Amino acid sequence: MRLDDLGDGRYIYQNENGFCFGIDAVLLAHFAKLRRKDCVLDLCTGNGVIPLIMEKEAPDGAIFHGLELQEGAVELARQSVALNGLEEKIVIDQGNVCEAASIYGAASFNVVTVNPPYRKKGNGAISEGDARAIARHEMLCTLEDVVREASLVLKSNGHFYMIHLPERLQEIMAVMQRYGLAVKSLRMVQPFAQKAPNLVLIAAVKGGALDMKVDKPLVVYQDVNVYTDEVMQWYQDSGVAKN
Repeated sequence: MRLDDLGDGRYIYQNENGFCFGIDAVLLAHFAKLRRKDCVLDLCTGNGVIPLIMEKEAPDGAIFHGLELQEGAVELARQSVALNGLEEKIVIDQGNVCEAASIYGAASFNVVTVNPPYRKKGNGAISEGDARAIARHEMLCTLEDVVREASLVLKSNGHFYMIHLPERLQEIMAVMQRYGLAVKSLRMVQPFAQKAPNLVLIAAVKGGALDMKVDKPLVVYQDVNVYTDEVMQWYQDSGVAKN
């Protein structure tokens, strides 16, 4: 176990032999928008990095839950929450994302965020018990599981934020439409200005109108290991997310 600096006097425990968070979690945490007294659920929360980052800039009264199945990640997340003195604002729950609506009840949250497994099971060689494989591949939950449960736990006009792969965008939009989530904005993420997007940030509203907009691309690096000014404002010194 190691202790990493999130900046502004906040720290996070990570298992260096497991799955450590990457820049995608940081991007999602800053893409999501909150209002006063929002109740927020982060699905597939891992070591709780997204609630920990989002809480720093959250409006007054916002409360966070993080749902994670793997016991080791849950314990790390709870330790990080306690270390930062945030037990009254962030709750880490152990449970299966496929059962989120049963755990919390329908229409319980204003906002749901998720950095889900990106790749379908069987896409490449994986180890069934590897925490890193579980985080990257749909071994314990599928895209449809995530979207279905997010829709169920969201209140009417609640907001859903996800980061995923551009090559699955057509599938993502079809599944969201099936479960009543209207995609409101997309932002492609490019590693460098001259490179094709390798991630996409998606914002949707439960029961919203079909009036999607596409934002200008987010470029992560201006040079090798040098973040663009926009990303530097979010993530300057931790050095954890270099992918």
